[in-house]
Amino acid sequence: MHRQIAGKLTGPVTKWIVLVAVIVIAGGLASLAGKLIDVQNNETESWLPESAESTKAFEKLEAFQDPYDVGTTVVYYRASGLTQADLADIEKQAGEIGELDGVSNVLTPEGAKAAGIPAPFVSEDGKVAKLEFTVNYGDKLWEELPDLKPKIDKIIAIDGVKSYLAGAGGQSADAATIFSSGDSNLLLITLGVVVLILLVTYRSPILWLLPIITAVVGLGAAMGVLYLLAKNTSLTVNGQTQFILTVLVIGAGTDYALLLVARYREELRRHEDRHEAMAFALHRAAPAILASSATVVVGLLCLMFADLNSTAGMGPANAVGIAVTFVVMVTLLPALLVICGRWVFWPFVPHFGSSEPTASGLWAKVGRGIAPRPRAVWAGTALVLAFLCLGFLRLDTGGIPSDEQYTKDQDSVIGQTILVEHGLVDASTPIQVVANADRADDVIAAMSGVDGISTPIQVASKDGTALIVADLTSDPYSDKATTAVKDVRAAVHEVPGADALTTGMTAVSIDIMDASARDNKVIIPIVLGAVLLILAGLLRSILSPVLLIGTVILSFGAALGISGLVFDLVYGRGHTDPGYPLFAFVFLVALGIDYNIFLMTRVREEAATHGTRRGSLIALSSTGGVITSAGLVLAATFAMLATMPLTFTLQLGTTVALGVLLDTLIVRSVLVTALNLDLGGKIWWPSKLDRGDAAVAGPPAAEEQRVPALD
Repeated sequence: MHRQIAGKLTGPVTKWIVLVAVIVIAGGLASLAGKLIDVQNNETESWLPESAESTKAFEKLEAFQDPYDVGTTVVYYRASGLTQADLADIEKQAGEIGELDGVSNVLTPEGAKAAGIPAPFVSEDGKVAKLEFTVNYGDKLWEELPDLKPKIDKIIAIDGVKSYLAGAGGQSADAATIFSSGDSNLLLITLGVVVLILLVTYRSPILWLLPIITAVVGLGAAMGVLYLLAKNTSLTVNGQTQFILTVLVIGAGTDYALLLVARYREELRRHEDRHEAMAFALHRAAPAILASSATVVVGLLCLMFADLNSTAGMGPANAVGIAVTFVVMVTLLPALLVICGRWVFWPFVPHFGSSEPTASGLWAKVGRGIAPRPRAVWAGTALVLAFLCLGFLRLDTGGIPSDEQYTKDQDSVIGQTILVEHGLVDASTPIQVVANADRADDVIAAMSGVDGISTPIQVASKDGTALIVADLTSDPYSDKATTAVKDVRAAVHEVPGADALTTGMTAVSIDIMDASARDNKVIIPIVLGAVLLILAGLLRSILSPVLLIGTVILSFGAALGISGLVFDLVYGRGHTDPGYPLFAFVFLVALGIDYNIFLMTRVREEAATHGTRRGSLIALSSTGGVITSAGLVLAATFAMLATMPLTFTLQLGTTVALGVLLDTLIVRSVLVTALNLDLGGKIWWPSKLDRGDAAVAGPPAAEEQRVPALD
């Protein structure tokens, strides 16, 4: 029945119907892709769970301030000391900044001496000055900041003075600028790398076009669907989600294409009619591709159990991308392949009746090397991977300090560092405490005993609620600031009847870290359970899925271990985001298991005819090349995240790339194959498939592998 469906999709007439239908539908969705940025929510506060203290505090803060107000600071620095002319220019610039659309509350000098600026705005050594103001573009802040920053940079230029846009607004401007230009650059770089790998893999000047065209169509359609969901549902989409979607769809889509094209090429050697060959290829490859995509989709959907909204939104958003990609890959790509015909493989055209080259290739030789001593091979490989896991002890998941968040110098980071070094506090990122007004004095008294903050002040009172603020005396992302906020929370919570809640940039970061730690503990077991169930259903076994999950976990641990060493000793960035382990785990387990699915579905298929041990060698020799190519594609696409000047993407891309390479070259080809050869038919327990499997010394001859395709 499955082959009949596949045949109907790729028949002489239906192939054209499928082509037109997919182009029309996907084209319509892709036309909406450019609007995805309009529905993004990149405000840090939107990432928080409802249960977080900062979230509860934000609800009460709405009575005192516009939730879209963003405090922003301009930092001026002259190593020899700011001159009176510099200070006069700064005063003038304050007025010019205040005239910009979206800018308000510029703190201009009041009661200044001559052309100077009041003492709170100039450092004691006279080398640094600051201007503070508010930026508000409503819910369009992320789109407007990349345009605002160059306007302000132009205004604040003074000969001999270094000036930086900093504070909360400056940090948001730098991030928005990176994301606004990064998506298109990331897509182009990723496509360039994938094209190069496909050219080497196919050794054809034409064939690579079809997977690339299909992957791009899939990405456009996925972004269109995501736009509709984000606009009409409560799904949270941000810039982080979008750039991960780009590499995930291109990488996974190309992987699916590689598997289908490889099986199609096999069937072209067995069938004279290319339509019939595609029917068999799609019938054989589609279940593995479906299981692979389902594993990724289910793994990503498990992120919906996250407390952190950004994590919970990233899961279904990228799951949609994978689901759409699967549909496009099993419809558009087969149609394009049969429409083009055999010539698209030129110069290595798979003619009917020609021999299958994989029978004597590299992976056939690897199989022959493993076959004599499979137990020693898998045990030794497992020990090496376990040893590599020890590098995990070097990972610090306590958060990334502000001076390490970017891989390239950013104005907001430099400006913040200058403020701290010269004793000026950044008033754009204060600690904010909302409490019952009748206990405000007691809350202020409790805060006054906390180190690391300025004198707390009650700035407003309304409807029985008071707002108390205190500036941090250190970088808001530093350990000192974190300790100060935790101490403030502990102190104000002790005030009876105050119902005090603490928020602010540092408090939000603390709540994000706490939610991430909880998500790591809860979601990882859920993902493992979901993937185990999918594998059990696909392979109709219990033992093999458990072993496969074990190998992927071992690979994940080894990838983290190597990453811990690389981050610390090579990158010099030992701190990681609290959400990094979870994202790395989900992508590596969901994507890494793909290669085991590709291999084991072929092993099961061959075991019915040749037995498990011999079938394992046939499967390795047949799928080794395509799985290796697929692994290289996926590793390369995730490695392209390193082109984004963000420490988080550098670290995540590095770990996923390392893990995928381990899965492809070591776990799937050596560890899993050795386990198959050692256990034989027992691997399918409790299924009775191939219980009488005999040991083998090597793969069958090439002519034995040319078996008829089975229904």
